[in-house]
Order: sequence, then structure tokens, then C-alpha cells
Amino acid sequence: MSDRKMNSSLLARFTAIVGDKYAITDPAEQQAYLVENRGLYHGRTPLVLRPASTDEVAAILRLANETGTPIVPQGGNTGLVGGQVPHESGNEILLSLTRLNRIREVDAVSNTMTCEAGVVLAKAQEAAEEQDRLFPLSMGAQGSCTIGGNLATNAGGTGALAYGVARDLALGLEVVLADGRIWNGLNKLKKDNTGYDLKNIFIGAEGTLGVITAATLRLFPRPHTVATAIAGVSSPSAALALLNLARASAGGSITGFELMPRIGLDLIANHMPDTRDPLASPHAWYVLIELSSQAREGLTETMQKLLAAGVEHRLVEDAAMAASLEQAKDFWRLREAIVEVQKFSGGSIKHDISVPVAAVPDFIVEASAAVTALIPGARPFAFGHLGDGNVHFNVSQPPGADKTAYLARWAEMNAVVHRIAAKLGGSISAEHGIGRLKRDLLPGVKDPVALDMMRALKRTLDPKGILNPGKVL
Repeated sequence: MSDRKMNSSLLARFTAIVGDKYAITDPAEQQAYLVENRGLYHGRTPLVLRPASTDEVAAILRLANETGTPIVPQGGNTGLVGGQVPHESGNEILLSLTRLNRIREVDAVSNTMTCEAGVVLAKAQEAAEEQDRLFPLSMGAQGSCTIGGNLATNAGGTGALAYGVARDLALGLEVVLADGRIWNGLNKLKKDNTGYDLKNIFIGAEGTLGVITAATLRLFPRPHTVATAIAGVSSPSAALALLNLARASAGGSITGFELMPRIGLDLIANHMPDTRDPLASPHAWYVLIELSSQAREGLTETMQKLLAAGVEHRLVEDAAMAASLEQAKDFWRLREAIVEVQKFSGGSIKHDISVPVAAVPDFIVEASAAVTALIPGARPFAFGHLGDGNVHFNVSQPPGADKTAYLARWAEMNAVVHRIAAKLGGSISAEHGIGRLKRDLLPGVKDPVALDMMRALKRTLDPKGILNPGKVL
């Protein structure tokens, strides 16, 4: 990237595309766009642009391509790897897509919905529900993350077990390329073998190959019944055995299977007084189970039989089924709160790991032993999507330790945890992406031929290197 500063006349040309009202130059007003969600990165920019249409995005990129101006696309700014904020140099323009917020169509017959990139995930879910359909992508940030950001990072979430990740939910895209051309790849087709599947080049590319401006998404029939339960178990191995029982008895109706540690529930109890322990006594681990069905009867009995079988096989120590929709929401709030309460345990070094589902217990045991050997007193904090092998393996500092000194060992601990994940056939990024946080780690874990192909795509689609430079590659 060039260190040159953009002159006022160039900034005026960019501003004219969106109008003064939607071009932010005041540093105080810019701050909401410039700080990464966990505070790891604090960027700078001379200009935040907020276009309202695909044509305005195209005009911005045409001018950027002409002048060699770096552009950083951003959705809801909920990313966790620093891919959505500009660098500290202050020579990149930030392109906020939140004004591209129209739901263009919901086609209940075709089970599709076409949304612009700035549509908030929760709004997309609501629009589907209004047509008695389900858009199953779901995560804690759904009230502020956007469809474009979800696709740019190939977001996962709690529904991935049954419905797949963001990539699996996209049928077509509209993308503005680095030179300002618009690729209209929106379609509703499940079958289209007319050459390369171009949409998957852009999904998960974190805005480095093009700017997603709209997407056609898959919908599903909305479940008529949902059964939710929390089970206390002794170990991740017991949780995995319970998952296998669930698959045998409930099959495709399993729409959630989340693993939670006792340390998380202790923090919730201590710092969120409006919540309560879901079971009568503490357990080392908990599993949140959700079953969903279009059938109006029988799901409660299926869950009851599953829990009874878990007790019979000495996998479940205690369990509670949600007796109401509100109680089910309370169970899910516990799972979502785990992400928030970690801040009360001091510094936390975080890992977004995936391993084969069968290897999850081994990973947790080995990684826990390794990090406590590295830093005695460190507290492993493993939770996540057991059903799809995605473990958020975060490690809280030893009680009373110096937070700054602890976080300074981030890279050292990453190396230990990532080595175990690799040994078990896993990935260092399951659903958060690469961004800046893991960019320098990628050559150590990615096949060299794959990296060469990625660089070739970057050179082809963004030959001037103006799209989100310094991210991913």
C-alpha cells in the first residue's frame, strides 16, 4: 500500500458520488466504523462513504480503480479478525454498505429471498418469517451484522449443523468488481451448470476480490414445533456420545447442539443476576439441544426419549426441557451470554477452531493441557457448535495476572493451539475468517498450491490491489 495521503480534490470527487450527507469526515463521527469489535484494531480514514445503491458502489470503485485508491468494504462492523476496518495509516477510504438495506423480494414458492448487502440479519429472518419461511443463519450478532458481511466472511453460527454455513445458503450474488463493473449473478436456481460457480469466489473472500451488493438466499419451511433442552454431562466425550444418540433417534430434526463449559455458567451467574442456573446442581459441561420439525406433534416425545436414553447410557447427569417458548429463549440466552461474559475473567486469547466432529473431545483435552502447561493457571474456555466441529477455544488469563503481559503471549498460545488442531485435521478459522488477525498465519497452514491459486485470483480480479489491501493475503 502507498503511504501517500489523498488530496482534497480527490476526496471531493468521491464525496460527490454519495452527497455530503453520506460522506463522513468528522473523526468523532467516524469512530463507530474504525474500531474492531474486540478493540484489537483501531483504524483511520479520511473519508467514510455510505452509498445507497449498487450504481453508487460501482461509481466509487470506478474512481478508486482510476486513481489507485484503496477501499475497505464494511457491513455491520461485527467481524472478529479485523478484516472490516482500515489500517492505521489513514490512506484508505471506508465503504459502509449499511444503506443498501432493501429486501428486494421474498419468493415463498421458490423458497428464496433477495436482499441487499446492508440488510441486518435479524431483518432478513423476520422477512422470511412473515412469509412462513425460515432463513436459518443465526448468531449472537444478528441484530447488527449484515447479509453482505455474513457472506464476505462465510459466517457459520448455530444453525450450521442442520442448514450449513452462509455459502450453503446463497444461490446467487450481485457483485461490483474492482474496476466498477457490476456482475449480476442473482438467480434462484438450485441447478445451473453453465460454467464456473463464480459466487463462491466472492463468498468468504472478505471483500478482497469484489464488493457483494446483493444476494439471493435459500429459505426453508418454517418449523411448526421446536423442542429445546439443556443436559448436564461430565465431559466433551459424553456430549459427543449424546450427539450420536440424537442422530440415531432424531436424525434431521436436530437443529442445534451446542457445548458449554461450567466456567461460562459461573461467570453468567456472577455477572448477570437476571439469569439462573438451568439445572438443580452444577455440572462440568452442558449441552444445549434443539429439535425442530414441520410436524405438529411428536417432537416433545422424541426429545424426552433422547434424554431418557442419555440417562440410561450414563451420558446425561441431569436435564431440563423448555416448557415454553420463553424458557427456550432463556436457554439460548445462556449460550449467547457466554460470548459476552468472558470479559469479566480478564484477558482472553481466542481461537476459532474446527476439527472433525469425532476429534472435538480429543482437541479440547489436548489443547487444555497444552495451554495450562504453557501458562500455569490459565483457564481454558471451550464452547461452541459441537455438531459441526467448530470449537471456540478461548483461554482466560490466570486470576490476578497482568492482562497486558498475558495478551502479549497471544501468538505463542496460538501456535500451541493451532498445532493441535492441525494434527487432528482441523482449521485455524472455522467461521470468523482471516482478516488481519490470521493473515500471517495462513502460509503456515494452507497448502502452497492453494495459496498460489488465491494470489492468482487476487491479481486477476484486483490487479491494482485496491480492494481491502493487507487482508487475507
